[in-house]
Amino acid sequence: LGMCDAPLYEASKKWEYMACPNQDGYRFGNHYHYNSYQQRSEEPDSTKKIVLGLGDSVLFGGVMTDQDSTSSYVFNSLCPEWQMLNISAGSWGPDNCAAYLKHYGLFGAKAMFLLVSSHDAYDNMDFNPIVGVHPAYPDRKYRCAWMELIERYAWPRTIGKLFASKNADDPDAAVLKSIDGTGIKKDGKMFNPGFDQLKCIADEAGIPLYICIHPDKNEVAAGKYNEQGEEIIKWCQENGISPILELNEGIKLDMFRDGIHTNVKGQRFEAELMKKYIVI
Repeated sequence: LGMCDAPLYEASKKWEYMACPNQDGYRFGNHYHYNSYQQRSEEPDSTKKIVLGLGDSVLFGGVMTDQDSTSSYVFNSLCPEWQMLNISAGSWGPDNCAAYLKHYGLFGAKAMFLLVSSHDAYDNMDFNPIVGVHPAYPDRKYRCAWMELIERYAWPRTIGKLFASKNADDPDAAVLKSIDGTGIKKDGKMFNPGFDQLKCIADEAGIPLYICIHPDKNEVAAGKYNEQGEEIIKWCQENGISPILELNEGIKLDMFRDGIHTNVKGQRFEAELMKKYIVI
């Protein structure tokens, strides 16, 4: 099961948090690998055309997605002359991505591909402590598999759930409330400034910025994006960007493994969209 081998995270004063660099392991039978730049990719290859893959947990894949099944990896296999660098983390917004690029630069990229969902309209950085606090963002490995199984999985889903419902400050409470009948809700009070920042970065570099809007299952069932998704679409139109709308591209409910994250079929669907739209 990969107990005692969860990928580790480190906090950042610039982009909140990210997976630690130079990690390679297996979790729940799935391979994960992070390069020296904390990307879920191999090291940047200067012999290929680089595209920056930016996003949150949908692009990131997490430990429930094998490295070879992530959309960025599949895109690389579909387009051997390209290399998409997977620059993402769970619950990241566009402002996290922009902060990362301001620090590391663009790696000589020829294009940027931002994969967002409706909730990213207000998923703003707040720098609340996450690493080593929330069980999904550990900063050290367990030494006992049974202890991890009980503390990280069994307890939060049983007794911990009861306490979380009574205590708004419990880190598990946010997880339990994160997905409801209307989609993921965030606490940001303003439209995410990262959209403007990424557009500015792309314009200054003279490279295209592609924005793909991924729906949750509720939006797929409804056949339309919610109000936050419509705000992102409006921003794209006002800034001369034609958004790639997965709802219009034929995404299906069988491409999801939960309320918002894609399974292997969904990851390939997104990789094929990348191949279809990224043109230099």
